[in-house]
Amino acid sequence: MTTSDQPTAPAPPPPHWEADVVAADGGTVHLRPITPEDADGIVGLMDRSSDQTRYYRFFGPMRRLSDKDLHRFTHVDHDARVAFVVLLGDRLIGVGRYDRYPDTDDAEVAFLIEDAHQRRGLGSVLLEHLAAAARERGITRFVAEVLSQNSQMVRVFIDAGYSAERSYADGVVHLTFPIAPTEQSLAVAHEREQRSESRSIGRLLNPGSVAVVGASNDPAKVGYAVLHNLLQYGFAGPIYPVNPAVRHVRGVPAYADIESIPDDVDLAVLAVPADEVPGVVEACRRKNVRGLVVISGGFGETGPEGRAAERALVASARASGMRVVGPNCLGIVNTDPAVRLNASLAPDVPGRGRVGFFAQSGALGVALLERARGRGIGLSSFVSAGNRADVSGNDLLQYWASDPGTEVVLLHLESFGNPRKFARLARGIGRTKPVVAVKSGRHVSMTAGLAGTSVAVPEQSVAALFASAGVIRVETLAQLFDVGTLLAHQPLPEGDRVAIVGNSTAMGVLVADAVLEQGLQLAHERPVDIGTQAGPGDFRVALEAALADDGVDAVVAVFLPPLLRGEQPFGRVLREVSRNSTKPLVANFLSTDGIPDELVVRDEQGMPGRGSVPSFSTPERAVIALAKMSEYARWRRRPLGVVPELDGVDEAAGRAVVEQALAGSPAGRELTDDETMALLRAYGVPMLGTQRVEDPDAAVAAAEQIGYPVVLKSTAPWLRDRRDLGGMRFDLADADDVRAAYAAIPAGDPVIVQEQAAPGVGTVVEIVDDPSFGALVSFGVGGVATDLLGDRAYRTLPLTDLDAHELVREPRAWPMLNGYRGSDPVDTDALEDLLLRVARLGDDLPEVLSLSLEPVIVGPADAWHGGRSLVVAGAAVRIGQPTARLDAGPRRMFRPGT
Repeated sequence: MTTSDQPTAPAPPPPHWEADVVAADGGTVHLRPITPEDADGIVGLMDRSSDQTRYYRFFGPMRRLSDKDLHRFTHVDHDARVAFVVLLGDRLIGVGRYDRYPDTDDAEVAFLIEDAHQRRGLGSVLLEHLAAAARERGITRFVAEVLSQNSQMVRVFIDAGYSAERSYADGVVHLTFPIAPTEQSLAVAHEREQRSESRSIGRLLNPGSVAVVGASNDPAKVGYAVLHNLLQYGFAGPIYPVNPAVRHVRGVPAYADIESIPDDVDLAVLAVPADEVPGVVEACRRKNVRGLVVISGGFGETGPEGRAAERALVASARASGMRVVGPNCLGIVNTDPAVRLNASLAPDVPGRGRVGFFAQSGALGVALLERARGRGIGLSSFVSAGNRADVSGNDLLQYWASDPGTEVVLLHLESFGNPRKFARLARGIGRTKPVVAVKSGRHVSMTAGLAGTSVAVPEQSVAALFASAGVIRVETLAQLFDVGTLLAHQPLPEGDRVAIVGNSTAMGVLVADAVLEQGLQLAHERPVDIGTQAGPGDFRVALEAALADDGVDAVVAVFLPPLLRGEQPFGRVLREVSRNSTKPLVANFLSTDGIPDELVVRDEQGMPGRGSVPSFSTPERAVIALAKMSEYARWRRRPLGVVPELDGVDEAAGRAVVEQALAGSPAGRELTDDETMALLRAYGVPMLGTQRVEDPDAAVAAAEQIGYPVVLKSTAPWLRDRRDLGGMRFDLADADDVRAAYAAIPAGDPVIVQEQAAPGVGTVVEIVDDPSFGALVSFGVGGVATDLLGDRAYRTLPLTDLDAHELVREPRAWPMLNGYRGSDPVDTDALEDLLLRVARLGDDLPEVLSLSLEPVIVGPADAWHGGRSLVVAGAAVRIGQPTARLDAGPRRMFRPGT
């Protein structure tokens, strides 16, 4: 056999086909393409499967696979024949595969799941991943043959959200369905993801038993603090100290290792040196522990070796079904009276309340909890993620979204894992529960493990992300607690009109100034001043009148203790009035932050409840918190918006341009003018007629073809779009003008001949790809002044019709588009349509790393330029390998650093 006759080995599967996945019960499994080495695993799976399970899969009483079938099952080409296996530790517990029908775009799909792991949603997970792989290989439809008795597998296909056609013959259900993602299939996947990830966090926060590995009798040790806090807080289940050197820790019987514990262990808290952690994790796997809290440091924060150890820790834990909080974290807290879990280093935690609190920093965690406790903020649960190697803020959002005990979410963030998923989750939870976030590193960010290394943080990215998701962004930790306290105890306002009631004119004026500075409205021309000699009855009457006023949406109560009158029940008046009000009421009691006892409305557990009146030491803090609350309420009243269908979009043509360009330059490059025009035409972007020429005769010919008047532009980088340097020549009415302009432009580079647009307003539309946040769409009015001032508005993808509407109107230069000084308003509908098309392009083609349309010239809506109200006069596109972490494809767990 000649070399050319040798059989070609199949290409390896792409790396992204491997994934960690959360099962329906909250446990984790590992999914990857099958390999020939999985033969023993397949045999073991068959042996452990019941007769019924094998019968359902093979339509007969097959007990073992023949050597030929086993070879065929484990040797695939990762193209026409693809198979994925599901692993729990080193055990193969499921397999799914598709086989393409020859010369078609159809493939047959089938699964086998071990009996003990059925009803964990693994069939649905396999279907999602197989469908994604099949789409990459050009397959458009799946076909499944299922015995009619196998109703569970039939439901897997029917409930996946695809539009399946069914037929029945000889006791077999024949299903055929297209595998292109649909709104319904994506919604089904997101719903299953939410349930699974919520349960995985629920397993951590609601354990039946806890083991402390590294528990110690030495008060200076971390293991002492963790065990002390668990015991002191009164955990409802058994606690097992693990320490091979002693028989008891703090009077509790100790065990030499976790496997020596005779009972089940749900949660293990690790407080051992970093080099001992891998062995403990392996022991936890053998013990079937359900989750880990790794207090231990010495991982990703120490440098490259630590990050590698951290990745290995997470991979080992997830493959064994366990989620990991940390490492290098403070721990977790659940204040539910039925659980009472304080598996953290914090000796004192806030009481039971309605606030879920996530903090990325372990070092700040104790201080944050102490601050919350001092402000009277009751918590439902608290998680300090530390290095965030596994459990992240996104996981907690999934949990709190469906947790009935959580009504407000507070986030202290240092970085994001999957920002697009964060935006989707926050947008969903924010419709019913406010999310308040403080993002540190607004100006610099310290790179983990590389002390002294700092990089600028893309501030516009964070702002766009939070704005699109409805997240209440605050600038400081003090504001985080101010806003959180207000949201936890007072109702949302219906509008922006604020009334001020108090006993000090000077303080009332300060509050009024703050109201106007924060963009709120004064409900009355001046504050209501009851005078320093007024009593509690007068205070009650004024407050009740303000709250009953239909022109008032919120009330700020300004109170200075009256002089020489003894103690008066002014606080009780505030509390009683607030209890019966449906409008927010905040107090400005000087030198007081939080909820003083006299302003507390106690719930059945004795904690500050709804109607408690937050007090602030300065009027500015009170009004800032109220303004943040009002902005959030306005966002919640805002319509959802939709991502509209657009006419004239040819995604395949656009993708062909990008793929062809990348084929010749895998590292990426600027698209040529012709490539840019082809890409933009594929998305219906209205371009001016343009040709690239290299001599005067060609310029004249192009001008006559385009039609006079025309513009000439140099393509030299230092002259492009520089009218001030002579790189652009306008109003060329005939061939002589074109030749003269060509001669005047510095020679050496090709020249662009372009039709000249009618006078209008120049604007700029851009896509900027941020490696951490994903693609952003920006919009602004063109010109040096707006460039210098940075007058741009940003939104994340995908862009809804409402996002586009707001994006056009957000820049400070918006009046220039809306008839400033008697000019004609421009066609904003055309601008919004362009933004939606550009956003769709960026969403479809993550290889587009940057796109700039400048200038985009827009005029009045009535036949401004040859029947068009908007034209694009200049464009530049850069492509490369996608850098953004997209929230797309089948369900998988995000792993930082990968």
